Amino acid sequence: MPADHTLTIREPRRGAPNRGAWPRLSNRPGGWHVAGLLLPVAFLALIETLVRIHVVPEHLVPAPSSIVESLWNLGGARLGRHIGASSLRVLAGFSLGAALALLLGAAMGLSRRLDALLDPSFQALRAIPSLAWVPVLLLWMGIDESPKITLVAIGAFFPVHLSVVAGIRGVDRKLVELGEVNRLSRRALFTRVLLPASLPQIFTGLRTGLSLAWMFMVAAELIAATRGLGYLLSDGRETGRPDIVFGSILLLALLGKLSDSMLKTIEAHVLSWRDTRSDSTPRVSRAAP
Repeated sequence: MPADHTLTIREPRRGAPNRGAWPRLSNRPGGWHVAGLLLPVAFLALIETLVRIHVVPEHLVPAPSSIVESLWNLGGARLGRHIGASSLRVLAGFSLGAALALLLGAAMGLSRRLDALLDPSFQALRAIPSLAWVPVLLLWMGIDESPKITLVAIGAFFPVHLSVVAGIRGVDRKLVELGEVNRLSRRALFTRVLLPASLPQIFTGLRTGLSLAWMFMVAAELIAATRGLGYLLSDGRETGRPDIVFGSILLLALLGKLSDSMLKTIEAHVLSWRDTRSDSTPRVSRAAP
C-alpha cells in the first residue's frame, strides 16, 4: 500500500514561538512611521545638546534653538514673503517643466523616430549643471521672474521626461498585444493600456523632478533675487550669520518634504488600483513544525 504523503499542518502550541511567522512589528507600520518622524527631532536634540556642552562650536553649527529664535526675529511677514516667493517659483517652474516633459516624453515613447531625433540633444542638455544656465538665462531674460522660473522648469523637465519615455517603453508587450487583439484604437491603446501601466514610473520621475525643482530654485535665487529662501541663505552667508544659513536650509528641507508628501498622496490616490507587495500587509504564515 503506497505511503500517504499528505502534509499535515499543525497549529503551534499556545505560548510557543512561531518561527515561520513575520515579526509582529512588521504588521504594524504605523510605529515605524512615528519613529521616522521622531528621528530628525532626536537628531536636532542631539545637536542642541552637543552645542550647549561646547562639543560642537556654535559659530560652525548653531544650536537649533538659536536657529528658531533667529527665524522668529525675522518676523512672520518677512519670512512669509521669502517662503511664498520660493514656493511660487517652484510651483510655476515645476508645472511648466513637468507638463512639457509629459508631452514630449509621451511622443518620444510612442515614436522611435522622434526619440532617435531628439534624444541625443536632450541627453547633452541634461548634462549641463544648473549654475551654467544662470548667466545664459540672465543674458536672455533679464533679472525678473522669467529666468528663475525657466531654470526651475529645466530642472524639473529632464527626470520627468526620462521617466515617461522609460515607462512607456517598459510596458509589457503582452499587454500591448492584448489591446491590439481587442482592436483598440491608438488613442484607446494609449489611455487604457500604455498610460496606466507606465504611471508608477511616471510618478517616480515627478517626485524626482520636484526635488530637483527646489534645488534649481536655490541656484537661481543665489545669484539674481531680492526675495526667497535662496536669497535668505546667500544673505546669511555674506553677513556671517550661520543661524540664518542653517535656518534657510531647514526651511528648504521642510518645504521639500511637504511638497513631496503631497505628491505622494496624489500618487497613492491615482494608483489605488495597484495590487503590489508594497501595498499589501504581510500576513502571518503558518509553517509545519
